[in-house]
Formats: sequence, structure tokens, C-alpha cells
Amino acid sequence: MYLVKNKWLCVFVMLIKKGKVIERFLGIVHVADTTSLSLKEAIIALLNEHSLSLSSVRGQGYDGASNMKGEINGLKTLIMNETPSAYYVHCFAHQLQLTLVVVSKKSKDCGWLFDTLGDLLNVVGVSCKRKDMLREKQAETVVKALEDGEIESGKRLNQELGLGRPGDTRWGSHYKLILNVIALYPVIRVVVDSIGNDARSDDDARKADHVSFAIESFNFIFMIHLMKKIFGIVNELNKALQKKDQDIVNAMSLVSLTKERLQDMRENGWESLIETTTLFCDKNGIPIVDMDDVFVPPGRKKRGRLDTTNYHHFRIEVFLGIIDLQLQEINNRFNEVSMELLNCMSSLSPLNNFSSFDKNKVLKLAEFYPNEFSIVELLSLDDQLDNYIADMRRSNGFCGLKDLGELSMKLVETEKHQVYQQVYLLIKLVLILPVATAGVERAFSSMMIVKNRLRNSMGDQLLNDCLVTFIERDVFIQVSDDAIMKRFQGMQNRRGKM
Repeated sequence: MYLVKNKWLCVFVMLIKKGKVIERFLGIVHVADTTSLSLKEAIIALLNEHSLSLSSVRGQGYDGASNMKGEINGLKTLIMNETPSAYYVHCFAHQLQLTLVVVSKKSKDCGWLFDTLGDLLNVVGVSCKRKDMLREKQAETVVKALEDGEIESGKRLNQELGLGRPGDTRWGSHYKLILNVIALYPVIRVVVDSIGNDARSDDDARKADHVSFAIESFNFIFMIHLMKKIFGIVNELNKALQKKDQDIVNAMSLVSLTKERLQDMRENGWESLIETTTLFCDKNGIPIVDMDDVFVPPGRKKRGRLDTTNYHHFRIEVFLGIIDLQLQEINNRFNEVSMELLNCMSSLSPLNNFSSFDKNKVLKLAEFYPNEFSIVELLSLDDQLDNYIADMRRSNGFCGLKDLGELSMKLVETEKHQVYQQVYLLIKLVLILPVATAGVERAFSSMMIVKNRLRNSMGDQLLNDCLVTFIERDVFIQVSDDAIMKRFQGMQNRRGKM
């Protein structure tokens, strides 16, 4: 698994130990350029340094840049030319984020919502004084609600909320912003009005008025609740893809579940969304539009048909349009899920007492790895699978397993991995295929901690050594101080005293 940022190549390796998938940081390399050929040479050099061979690679994952996943000269292709079984899986979490980017660009209503939220953050968060004003108004609102008995006090209740700016590559940050805006909506209106009234310049007052008019419209309330619902459905998939122990079969299942929930919302979610939006508008004094009236966009020029009703706009153009766009982009971005390789993998899932097991698909999966399964071994696997599935379904110890990771560890625990060696090998090959680069992203975050302002001039080798000990501290913490001192004193050209 590799990732490149600012000419730094970060390499992780995934291995199986006692049936458990372990992701280990191998090292970080400073490359002169980020062409696919240079990256390939850097990866080979790092693997050779650790006595590893490119021919042993069985999976590779990146974030989807063109020089990485290109079909002709991309890094993925260059590696697969030498190692055909090093199958590439585009980071699922990154693909999910790209769906948000595309939808916000293709839907003008969705784009308008995020532009409005950006203007709101610019107005409220432009200075510490305005941020303090938001905190003070929020505290006053909580105190009044407690006095009126509208809310209860207790541990972890009524905590202070903020309006953090969402990150372009973090789906969850957009969801959090929308949740906080809905929760703080009455407070935000008061703060924006105060900013407009107390503005020292006409420019500040105009910006505050612009935001105030936008957020007090039915369009804004409808859009923010619609996106809250969509983000809420997809957020579970987003969080799952950030887990270190995520396996590809479970990720495929979550993608399918997300598509089903979005489709169900498309067919049955309109009435509940309108009800939620209407109640919110009544509570906060926002005028509710008549769905039979002609639609008038707030602060925007009307394009297209001039007799478009509010019902047609909100129901057809916005509600159905955005959900269809979201479904379309998820289908496009996750088209690898429909590949034969990934479909065959799902046949090994232990869910529901191995209900998805398909012998023909498992045999097809083995054919993707000719170096591991010769023609004779494929014939042997054919017979072994019959015994394997019969044994799994009648053994109580294998009931209730949730994913391939648990199955792999249970096989080792019961020593059945020695009985069904070829099946266990297939499971290991599936588990080491990376479905997310979250661990690699964390390595770059760790880099900002290790290479801070006071140690900004450290060399590449020292930086790599520090990152290895920092990221893999769970391994190094097991090494005793005496062993470290003995190792140091035994090194040549050192003056350590015994």
C-alpha cells in the first residue's frame, strides 16, 4: 500500500500473523519527482532494503491520482506488468469523498448550500471576537432552556458546539458542520444579525445581510435537512472505511447497504423530509412555501421554465435529482466492486452460516493467483472446498462470525488452517488487499508531529527512523531499555560505557 504527498512516498505492508491482518509501516522515502517510474524505483529500493521482493506483492492501493492508477503508464500498471497478481484496489474512503465533490459541482442547489455555509463560516469565524460571541449566545441559550425546563443537565449533555471549517478530503467534517448548524440555528441567526447591526464597514454589513437572507429561507432549511439525511446514510460507510481492520468483503457489503438505503430514501423519504423541514421552519419562524406556487429562487436568477412550481422544484429537481446524482456517482466510483475478482471474494464470507458460499466463484478466485495455485492445486482445491464448507457449517465454533478477519483467526485458533491450507491461503490473499489508505494518511499526520518546527531540518534517514519508532510504538515498547543499551554499546565507533 503506497501513498504520495509533497514528494514523500509512504509505504505500508500488510501481513497475516496467527490469522490476524497486521498493517505495518515500512518506511518513508523522499522522491525527486512523482512520475510513476520514479515511484516504482523508490518502492523497489525500499523493498530490497528490507529483503522483500516485488514478486511477493499481492495487493496495492493508492488514492486514485492519475500517475498512480493510469491504465497505460501508471504505477499500478508498471507493478502489475512485473507482478500480475498484485491487484489494485482504489481507496474506498477516497472514492466516497469524490462522490461528494462531484455532486456538489453538478447540482447547483447543492453547490449553493455549501457556498452559503462557506459564507456563514467567513462571517462568524473571521475573528476571535465573533467566535466568542457565538459561544456566549450559545451559553445564554442553554441557561435559559435549563431554567425553562426544556432540556436537562447531566454528564456529556449540552456541550459547546462550534462551526469548524470542513476539510475537502474529509466527508465526516461536512456532516459534522451540517449537524452543528442545525443544532445552533437559532443562535447563529442572532449572532449574524448582531454582526450586521454592529458592523464597522458597509462591506461587513452587506456580507452579514447576505448570509442572513440565505439562511432564513425555506430553500436553506430544506437543503440542509436533505443533505443531513444523505450524509447520515453515507456516514456509517465513511466511518467503517476508516477502521484499520476493515476487510474488502465487509466494505463491499457496506457499499451495497448504502445504495439500498439511498434508494429507499428516494422512494419513501419525501414525506418525512417535508414534515421535518416544516416543523423546523415553524419552530424558528421561517416562512413555509406553498408547493403549488411558482418557484422563486432566493437571491438567484431563475433559469429554465418560468412556471416551475415549488413542488416540482423541491420534489423532482432537488430531492430526486440529488439522490440520483449521489447514487450514480457511488455506482461509478465503486464500479470495481462489480469486478469479477471482488465478487468472487464475497463467496468466502462467513456471514449467516456461510450463506453466500459459491464453490465455482471460489475456484475462479484461485485462478487469479496462478503463482499460488497450479493446475494440479486447483483440482485439489475443488475437492477440498466440499469438505471445508461441510465442516464450517456443522461446527458451532464457526457460527456467528462477522467477517473474513474473524474467520481467519478462528481457523488458526482451531488449527483448521493446517487442514484446509489452500482455502486459508485464499482467505489471506483476500485480507491483504487494501480497501482504505486511512493508515497511510495517519502516517503523514504523524510526520507533522515528528518533523515539527523545532526539528524541521532533520535528514531523511533520521525522519524515517523516528517515524518507524513513533508509528509502530506498540512493537518498540516491548523492547527493554537494557536491550537498547546493549545494542548501542555494541555498535562500532561508539564510546558507550559498560
